[in-house]
Amino acid sequence: MTEIRFVPIILAGGKGERFWPLSRLNRPKQFLCLDGSGNTLLQETAQRLLSLAGGWEGLMVITSELLAERVRQQLPHLPQDNILLEPMGRDTAPAVAWASLEVKRRYGDNPNLIVGFFPADHHIGNPPQFTRILQKAIHFAAATQGIITLGIQPHYPATGYGYIEQGEPQCQEDDIILYKVTRFTEKPNQETAKQFIATGKYSWNSGMFIFPVAVILAELEKHSPHILLPLLKEGKSAYPQLPKISIDYALMEKTNLAYVIPADFGWDDLGDWNALDRLLQKQDGNVVVGNCLVTDTENTILYNHQPEEIVVAIGVKDLVIVRVENATLIVPKSETQNIKKALQLLQQRQDSNLFL
Repeated sequence: MTEIRFVPIILAGGKGERFWPLSRLNRPKQFLCLDGSGNTLLQETAQRLLSLAGGWEGLMVITSELLAERVRQQLPHLPQDNILLEPMGRDTAPAVAWASLEVKRRYGDNPNLIVGFFPADHHIGNPPQFTRILQKAIHFAAATQGIITLGIQPHYPATGYGYIEQGEPQCQEDDIILYKVTRFTEKPNQETAKQFIATGKYSWNSGMFIFPVAVILAELEKHSPHILLPLLKEGKSAYPQLPKISIDYALMEKTNLAYVIPADFGWDDLGDWNALDRLLQKQDGNVVVGNCLVTDTENTILYNHQPEEIVVAIGVKDLVIVRVENATLIVPKSETQNIKKALQLLQQRQDSNLFL
């Protein structure tokens, strides 16, 4: 049997708008340090994958041309040629297709050439467990010649994640079980999410995929030729004519080769400011970062990025208060999903200083 070669690719083109005003166009979420470790989310992601990549030469990042220099700054040991630059954002399906073609061009048509895609802006609380499960996923991908996704065992009926329904078990190594995927379901309502969890057969969709490069290209040609064929013909010059579509819609919901490993390794997608409640230690029931004075305040997140300034909170409850550079955000915790709407309104004012 040909030796397995694994090429991890980090998806680092996201905007991270729900962490505004700390996150900006030139500094989206993946370039932030949110856990106090001193490392950004992108750096943490790279470090988790480095050993399985066989070092920096075997690791790749796909990002936008706008963010290229920041990737180079944060990952100085990554070879320049290993940073794939998209001319424009087209969501994950074109990114996966183009990067997979590039891997095939570099490494050949080996059926045991396994590629993995990993978002740059997720937190993993248990890296050793993540590595152990990923090693199994790589072997499962080679053995089944299938598309493996890492599902997250749900802890509550979340409505912000997609769900994966697992079918029959296919194989098992130690305590790690690979299931055939029955279906993918986009973000459900609360009642449906409760029903999913009650069955014990659903995982959250983490957005992490592992597969043989030959398989993903064949499946894309079968189910989404309008994405793959222009890239085959024109390379990334085809981007302007490609649809903006996720790999879930373009392929995972259509293929018969999808498998899932339900896993628990302390995953958190850090969707918005409320994630700091899960990520950081609380002080008297509040999350406090930076120069802040807090009194008679409950269940509030205070984040002050300006050391020469002070944020004072008196008698407030259930708020997110953020002070960064030229902007201040004050929003109820229950309304953080509307930060994107506020950014749209700010864009109408055409004040670029609030975004860059």
